Amino acid sequence: MATRDTGQAFEAVARTHLEHAGLRTVALNAGYRVGELDLVMRDGDILVFVEVRYRRDARFGGASLSVTGTKRRRIAQAANLWLASHPREAQRPCRFDVVAIAGDIATPQIEWIRNAFSLDDA
Repeated sequence: MATRDTGQAFEAVARTHLEHAGLRTVALNAGYRVGELDLVMRDGDILVFVEVRYRRDARFGGASLSVTGTKRRRIAQAANLWLASHPREAQRPCRFDVVAIAGDIATPQIEWIRNAFSLDDA
């Protein structure tokens, strides 16, 4: 499976997992010059920007540790651009979550980290 296809497959796994937990999908793969937002979802009144990370195994720290300071800044910048183009949504409280996935597509191990970082961390 090509890298892009693998990424999309695991983003779908993450989206399904979050939807089963009660979140609603607002946008998928919102791309900007500074970066891409994998998922934009709503958890009640809260707007959630979700970064999906996949690693086959936990060598080199696993998926969640791959969300570096640089990556957090890019996600925050993309979120600001998304909010600027969706002014009605910009009034909502926001948070940044990470869904870290390991294993294979048939038996993924999913770790959902709510409030994984804040704008102060980015």
